[in-house]
Amino acid sequence: MQKQHSRRRFRVGRSKTGLGLFALKPIRKGDFIAYYSGRKLSNDEADKLWTKYLFEINSRWTIDGSNKRNIARYMNHSCRPNCESDVRKHKVIITAIKNIQPGDELTYNYGRDYFDTFIKPRGCRCMACKTKAAVKRSSSRRRSGKRRSGKRARA
Repeated sequence: MQKQHSRRRFRVGRSKTGLGLFALKPIRKGDFIAYYSGRKLSNDEADKLWTKYLFEINSRWTIDGSNKRNIARYMNHSCRPNCESDVRKHKVIITAIKNIQPGDELTYNYGRDYFDTFIKPRGCRCMACKTKAAVKRSSSRRRSGKRRSGKRARA
């Protein structure tokens, strides 16, 4: 029997922040990942929609990426991303800015406006922020001299 080689480069799976997009094959820095695709709407029309999958491409147009065929909609926000988005001729292109290994989650920075509106009120849950918060908690615990509660064995 011959081995079946999958042409798929990504899979949608469970992430710490919900559903995420994960690499199935190695991706090199600078490689094309996906287009953020969907209906092109005027910003006035987009403001009337109640969806979080809107990608503003300029001061006049927005892409509604809520269609499930838009694979890029599964890419989560990260404050230290491994991908970036770029707008070229009213198309949103997502490329890798780091080498990505199989199993790594694909992330990009959603931008200040989206962050302030949707992420900041609930707190950022990306791995960079979680690590930063853990280090901060640990150092403040050390400075205050507190120990974890529990019984200590006596000699």
